Amino acid sequence: MTPSVTHVSGTVTGDVEVRFTESGVAVCRFRLTDTPAQWDAAAQKWRDGTPIRYVCTAWRTLARNAAESLVNGVNIQVRGRITEIRDNAVYLSADDIGISLRQRIAYTETSLPSPAATPVTAPPSPAPPSSSRPATRRPGNPPAWWDERRPSGWSGDTRPPAAADGTPLHVGR
Repeated sequence: MTPSVTHVSGTVTGDVEVRFTESGVAVCRFRLTDTPAQWDAAAQKWRDGTPIRYVCTAWRTLARNAAESLVNGVNIQVRGRITEIRDNAVYLSADDIGISLRQRIAYTETSLPSPAATPVTAPPSPAPPSSSRPATRRPGNPPAWWDERRPSGWSGDTRPPAAADGTPLHVGR
């Protein structure tokens, strides 16, 4: 009997661990926590339910991409197969992983903002121009190669406005 495919969503908890087999195949492992909301009829409000813990494993290109894209605290969706349940955790073999856009903006190599993109919020407060990106890459920031490929005729910073901690600001919730 083949294991059934399931879809889960949750928050990445901790760092992604990447290793390579003796033959050079990439494999990564990360933890995912889903805390479902439950309606409390007596109190007439939503409460957090019991957290469900997942241990996800991905192989080959998906493992490399997950290691480059996932960080602690990012909400994601995983499509995969349950391989076992033990130690109060569900073990998944991931077939596909997607970053949730509910609380952040995600850029891909083919979907970076165009030079004609218009900001959707008020411009950030004036600051001295900086030609270099921060040393640490945070979710929502374009990759480091973006500056190198950006045509020299573009002026200003094309990244979306961000909060002090680097997370993108959102409009229209």
